[in-house]
This record gives sequence, C-alpha cells and structure tokens, in this order.
Amino acid sequence: MRIFFIFVCAAIFNLNAQTKPWQGKFEPIDNLIAPPNTYRTASGAPGKAYWQQRADYKIKATLNEKNNTLTGEEVITYYNNSPDDLSYLWIQLDQNVNKKENEDFGDINNNVKDNITTRKMQFLTRAIDFPAGYSIKYVKDSSGNNLKTLVNNTMMKLKLNKVLNSGESVTFSISWSYHITDRSMYSLSREGYEYYPEDDNSVYLIAHWFPRMAVYNDSEGWQNQQFQKLGEFALEFGNYDVEITVPDDHIVASTGKLQNEEAVLNKTQRKRFELAKKSFDKPVLIITKEEAEANEKTKSNKQKTWKYTANNVRDFAFASSRKFIWDAQAVKLPTNTVMAMSFYPKEGLPVWQEESTKAVMHALEVYSEATFDYPYPVAISVNTSNIGMEFPMISFNGGRATNGKISDRAKAGMIGTIIHEVGHNWFPMIVSSDERKWMWMDEGLNTFLHQRTVAERYPDFNSVTPKSIVPFMSGDKNILRPIMTTSDNELMSQFGANFYLKPTVGLQMLRNSIIGKELFDEAFKEYANRWKYKHPNPSDLFRTLEDATATDLDWFYRGWFFTTDNVDMELSNVKWFTVYEENANIEDQKQTSKIKIKASEKTAEANAKDFSNGPEVINMTSTPDANYGQFLSRLDEPEIRKQLSGKNIYEITIKNKGGLVMPVTIEWTYTDGTKEIDRLPAQIWRRNEYKVQKTFVKSKEVSEVNLDPNFEFADTNIENNSFPKLDTKSEFDSFKDKKKGN
Repeated sequence: MRIFFIFVCAAIFNLNAQTKPWQGKFEPIDNLIAPPNTYRTASGAPGKAYWQQRADYKIKATLNEKNNTLTGEEVITYYNNSPDDLSYLWIQLDQNVNKKENEDFGDINNNVKDNITTRKMQFLTRAIDFPAGYSIKYVKDSSGNNLKTLVNNTMMKLKLNKVLNSGESVTFSISWSYHITDRSMYSLSREGYEYYPEDDNSVYLIAHWFPRMAVYNDSEGWQNQQFQKLGEFALEFGNYDVEITVPDDHIVASTGKLQNEEAVLNKTQRKRFELAKKSFDKPVLIITKEEAEANEKTKSNKQKTWKYTANNVRDFAFASSRKFIWDAQAVKLPTNTVMAMSFYPKEGLPVWQEESTKAVMHALEVYSEATFDYPYPVAISVNTSNIGMEFPMISFNGGRATNGKISDRAKAGMIGTIIHEVGHNWFPMIVSSDERKWMWMDEGLNTFLHQRTVAERYPDFNSVTPKSIVPFMSGDKNILRPIMTTSDNELMSQFGANFYLKPTVGLQMLRNSIIGKELFDEAFKEYANRWKYKHPNPSDLFRTLEDATATDLDWFYRGWFFTTDNVDMELSNVKWFTVYEENANIEDQKQTSKIKIKASEKTAEANAKDFSNGPEVINMTSTPDANYGQFLSRLDEPEIRKQLSGKNIYEITIKNKGGLVMPVTIEWTYTDGTKEIDRLPAQIWRRNEYKVQKTFVKSKEVSEVNLDPNFEFADTNIENNSFPKLDTKSEFDSFKDKKKGN
C-alpha cells in the first residue's frame, strides 16, 4: 500500500502541474465514426455481408450543334442487392442545378460591389437568361407503362408500380433533353460548351448529361443531398452501352472502348491509331494540326454515330468537336496496356502536344504502383478553359499557351492539373467514396498521389509539403472548419486548403514521419484494393491504415481531421548538467566550483538564455537500501558513475502551444559543428497534453537545439523552436529600422 500511496501522490502532483484541462487527445475516436457492423468490419475491410447496388445503362444521345441541345433516351436496369425491399428509387438530375429558380444552389460568391465585372454580374443576376435544366419527356416501365415521378430540385423520385424486392432487378426507360450551357456564363461550370468566335466553332464537354441512379447504401439509405456544385457525386457502378450521334465532321473522345472505328474514323486515322498502340516511347498524332484546322473551316450537315461500351464504371462522359487535334501513346503496366490520349484544339499548342499525353502516362505509372494497375483500356485528357474535371477514363483539363508561349509556372500548373484529374480515376472513380459528403476522401487522397507523382517525375516543379498548409492552419479559428466537414458546408475561400492540401499533408506526415514509407505504402495499397469498385466511408480508411500498420493513429485522426488545432511546439527550456566527480583533478574542481556558484545564483524557475554559463552540477548520491523495496539485487553504482563520467546531460522542456499533438524531432548541433537527430513519438504527450520534459545524455557539448529542423509537422511558428532563442525583432523595432532606412 505504501508504494501505491507514492504513485497516487505523484499522480496528484502531475495533475496539479497541468495548467490546461485534459482533452483526451489520445482517446479512441469510436464515438466520432460509424461503429463496425456486418457490412463494414472493425479492421476497415468490407464485411461478409457487404452489399452495394448496381445500375446498367443503354443510352442513345444526339448532339444538336445548331441549337446546342442534347437529346437522349436511356434504358436503366437497376439491381437491388440490398437486404431491403424498395417501393421507390431516387435519380440524380444534375443539370437542374443551373435552373434560375435553383440559383440558391451553388451560389457561392453572391456579394455585390460598387465595381464588378459583367461576367460576375451575370453569375449573380442571370441578366441573360438561359433555359437550363432537364425536360423529361417520359419515364416508363419495361412494359411501356408510365411511372409516376416527383422532382425535388436536382433529385427525381421514381415511384415503382410494384415493390422491388431484395435480390431482384427492375428495368425502366427515360426520355430527356436539355440545353447545353455556355460554360462562360456560369461559375463552377464543370461541363457545357466553349465557343471559339475566331472560327465559329465549339468544343462540347458533355458530363452530368443523363439522369443517373443515386446511391442507396448501408450507412445512409438513399443519398439525400442535393447537387450544389461544390460537393460532387455518389454513383453506382454498372455497364454502359452508349451511342453518341454528332455532326459528321466531329471527333469524339469518350469514356469506354470505341466499337465502330471503321464507321467513324477514316483509313489514315485508323492506321495511325494502330501505330499508336505499339508506340511506348512517344505519342503518335492521329489527327494533325493541319487536318484539324482544315476541319474547322466547313460544317457538315450530316451526322454519324459513335458507339462505346464501358464495363464496371460509375459514370460516363464525352467531348465532341471538329477542332480536335488527337495524339495517343501506349503505356505498359504490369497487368494491362493502356492507351494514353489527348484531344486539344490548336489553341492548346504547342504545350499540349508536348506535355499532355506524357503527363497522362506518368500518372498511370505512379498511381498504379501506389495502388493497383489502371484497369481500363483508355485514359484521355481533353483541353479546355479554366477547369480540371474528372470522369471515368476521361478528364477535362485547363491550361494553354498565349501566342504560343506559356510561363514555367503555368506549364507546371497545367501538367499538375492533368495528373490530378487522371488520378481521379482511382479516387473516386474506382475507390468510390461519396463526394457529396466527404470531398476530402477523393480530393485529399488523390492530391496526395498527385503530389507524389509531381515530386517523382517532375522534381523541378514545386510540390506540396507540410510547409504548404501553415498559412491555412495559422488562420482565424473563428472561421476555420475541420476536414470532417461535409462538402457543401465549407467556405469557398477555404475548401481548397481544407479538402485538398490538409489531407495531403496529413498523409505525407503519416508516410514520411509517423509510420514510415514501406509500412504506410502497404497500408495505403491495402485500402485501395479492399475498396476498389466499392463505397468506403472515412471510418473504413481510418481503420484500414491502423489495421495494416499495427499503429494506433486515433490521436492523429482526432487532431488532424476532427479539430482546427495547429502544430506549434515551443522549445521552452534546455538545461545542461554534468555529474559531480570527487576524483576530478584540481583544475576541474576549480571549474566545478565556479559552475556551482553560477548555478546557485539562479532561481529554480529561471531559464538560461544560452549555454554560456556552463552546466549545472548534479551531486549523484548512493541509493539507500530502503529505496529498493523488496529487490535484493543492487545496481552497480560505480559503473553508472563511470558511464556518465564526462558526459553532458540535457533536460529539454517542450510546450504544446497549438494544441495539436505530434511527434517531436530534435536536432542537436554540437560545438564541433556536427549534428544529430533524436525522434520522440507523439505518445510522449499522453500524460500531459501541453508540456513534456525529456532527458538526453550526450558525449559532446551542445551549441544549439532545434525542433522539427526538416519541417515535417507543419509547425506554424518556427521562431520558438530553437535554443538559444532566435533573436527576433518586434514589429515596432522592424518599423523603426525601416524608417531609419528611408
């Protein structure tokens, strides 16, 4: 009981020593995430009872260039793999987001200023009105009977004539049309057409174009969040059979595998495409600049139909124009050969011909190595203005030269956009998270691999590092929101940093500094393979990374994903000690005497500003027998004295000023100029979340100590990371110096 009493007293002392309330930073996050069940296991893997729905589509669509409309008919076969019987279905009508009566959806920058551009005014007022949104001609069952529907903004409820039982499927058809939007008239315009007045042509980016099945799953039931432009899509996988009718002189780039090459490509184009299938070192031009320019000059009144199939995809998109230059190259992966292709108008030259398909290739190779081999036959990059937008097998990417010239920064941005959008094929097109809820799950994980691709394949480009997120994490806590904020509830000014950069930096810290590259890479690959062609939630990612690394990461998830705390570690104090030695020579004894006098002049609370006063002396006494308790053995005290003879003992005090616990990296600089690194795990903060002390024994004398010398943990204030303290001037002193300089 005596020993227990001592422990209790020590615990009370430590409790009183903490000046801030305990926040449970190392407690499990079980109360913050969905509990495991038969569908999603505690390990983060899909359970034995996991299920998901499926939807197959047969679509015929016609693009009318004269009035910029798209008309289509689709037959949907919906498979109810859930254990539930369904009396109605929900269908996404994403084009309705552009209806004027729905302008509250996606209206992000809605403030009027005394000086405003006409384009911004168009965004706000719809001064030039536009007949946006779907016209639904009919919805019928497989027998041709009309089905009752109710439209709620961007969602349509389809009431079935009879209950769709578990394990059954239902087939129905929808006929629809809509006016294709002019992308320059709308903010956040991810699709539509871009008009080129110089040659009176357009490039059509056709996406969100057909009514699509909403997700019904085990954690939410029917997806119930409207499309508000920022949060994107949650979609079911299925097989597609699509026929696209366009003007005869248009070239189509599309999701899927082209089924009728002989009907839509001329003999020369087919011959070049066959050459491209064997070209692994450089792209082959299928359509040249000269051919595209000649094609621009006449407009055919005839039509032709391009036929595509795509298996096990969650969406389908295409681009169409007579302006396209087209190049292609084969990319050999361990289990698959993929055609990397680019389509671009002459306005994209020369940089698109030089860089686009090459960037597609780099993305395919790095992402495949990090997760699983790209499974689809093609990966396409289409040039457009202003955006980067992803769909299965095809992406629409901004970035162009001006008068044939492009800055290094703009070129790097263009290449980064292409890599990023191609990378979305993995997240979320295959590892199919819910973008309506958790934008960070697709944007953050994708940006993580996008930045890894840039760092490995374009080392001269700037890439994201922990330092990149410091300005955001140093921001006003009154408006900052945690990563675990649903997509459309984030501020437009912050969603890039919060949903793209902060998750990226978090994964970089886990990989490089907390778990280790080899173990992390295996765990990340495990997550990707567990959930490919499935619908993971945040809890599935969190649990898989812990399960596959044998690492408790709840402290990291809690702080990094669920709070707005920041990293600010302060090296509060460094004390230097040596052990007093009776047998030291006369000179050493004189020096020791001086040291002891200097030390005695300090109060117990005073902190030394540097090492100039020398070490304090520790008088190490023999251990009384009573301190051993019931142990009969005794330490070899002379050996302990011998081991510490001439050594330098340093006690450092570190304070957690920002609230976010992290591992601590300590760099020691010795008086001989050499350096050494010590690493402490985040668990040092378990018993005191705000202040820790740690003792180190060093053979050499230290001249300087620094925390986080390689900037691994996004410390928002490096001025308090050093001892001796950095000599920083106040704002007032800096102002005075500036005035003197003038």
